[in-house]
Amino acid sequence: MSAPALTLYGRKWCHLCDDMLAALEALRPAYDFSVTVIDVDSDPALEARFDEIVPVLMLGAMELCRYRFDDAGVRAALDGGENDGSIRPDA
Repeated sequence: MSAPALTLYGRKWCHLCDDMLAALEALRPAYDFSVTVIDVDSDPALEARFDEIVPVLMLGAMELCRYRFDDAGVRAALDGGENDGSIRPDA
């Protein structure tokens, strides 16, 4: 089974984005995953889509968290756990 591929949408100047990436990196000893960081300001379509809601952490089309890192939700997703409603499909 391949490692989950996470995507973190953020901005270079966003301290919440830096905080979320740091919290995510802290999970590396316990979980095998990849993370791609995307600067939403690099693409007008992404900038329009995410505007002021960054950071947003996604697993495929599922939004795991926005603004603040949801440790329990991210761990559940990485464990392959059931969606308890806190993980929302991308709308």
